[in-house]
Amino acid sequence: MANTTLRIEKLYKWALGLAIFTIVYNTAEGLISTWLGYEDRTLALFGFGADSFIEVISGIGIAHMVLRIQQNHKSKRDKFERTALKITGFSFYALVIGLVVTSVYNIYTGHKPETTFWGLVISLISILVMWFLLATKTKTGKLLNSEAILSDAGCTRVCIYMSVILLISSGVYELTSFAYIDSIGTLGPSYFAFKEGKECFEKANSDKYCSCKPV
Repeated sequence: MANTTLRIEKLYKWALGLAIFTIVYNTAEGLISTWLGYEDRTLALFGFGADSFIEVISGIGIAHMVLRIQQNHKSKRDKFERTALKITGFSFYALVIGLVVTSVYNIYTGHKPETTFWGLVISLISILVMWFLLATKTKTGKLLNSEAILSDAGCTRVCIYMSVILLISSGVYELTSFAYIDSIGTLGPSYFAFKEGKECFEKANSDKYCSCKPV
């Protein structure tokens, strides 16, 4: 029994460490991506960076959630988590509106990025990092029998999809200089951002995936 308790405590510490790493990584990714996106005039990369900042807010809520369920496996989602989810949801919706409006404007004016090279680099790094996080969060969630942590892993999978879209749009532009691909490449992240925003509000108004089953 003591060994089992110790193992569970280690798993929770690992889950918290993954949440903190996600926050730190997304902060760095957001700063670099928005800056390079602005400098290179690439909307896809700038939007990708803006999404990373929203993931930071979500990550803070996840870290709080891990601490909560570590203390009480049967506890319900608290006010802090619900507020973080609502802020995240509003932020995702605002991002969608901003990306779609700017994308349409850029297509109308024939806007072209100066380069999408850094979109290629950042998307490749993001895919590798997020793949690691997906694998480790999934493994930890299964070992703890935690639907909450597995749900967080699902969000990480969405980040991989968004990185792949950035990789494709950046690569196509570098190869073809097709003017509209950068703007079109923002529609995929906009779709996923809308879905994530919707899920945030659903979670904020329910107790789904808010705790752990007994291990």
